[in-house]
Amino acid sequence: MFTELIPLLAERTVLITVARESDTTIRATVVPKRNSESENAALSTPLSFVGTPEELDRDFGRTLAEYVEAHQRLGSTLAQAKAEMEAAAKAAQEEAKR
Repeated sequence: MFTELIPLLAERTVLITVARESDTTIRATVVPKRNSESENAALSTPLSFVGTPEELDRDFGRTLAEYVEAHQRLGSTLAQAKAEMEAAAKAAQEEAKR
């Protein structure tokens, strides 16, 4: 589980909670903290997994790895979109000056 978290931990703090849901199930929740108030809130979307202890042992690591990969893609996409918008705004300002 912790190996899968390393890429996410390189960028931000991650909060993990584990709670008993019922006599047979556990809820594990992973919440990435936002790095700043201006950061897109989608980057702090939690992952919540409910299952038996055996299901968590078997599947949580894989699910967490998929979540971290999706989180990194989202961060990259948001950064790229922001860079493109800033470049377009700069180009429009330069055009307006002419």
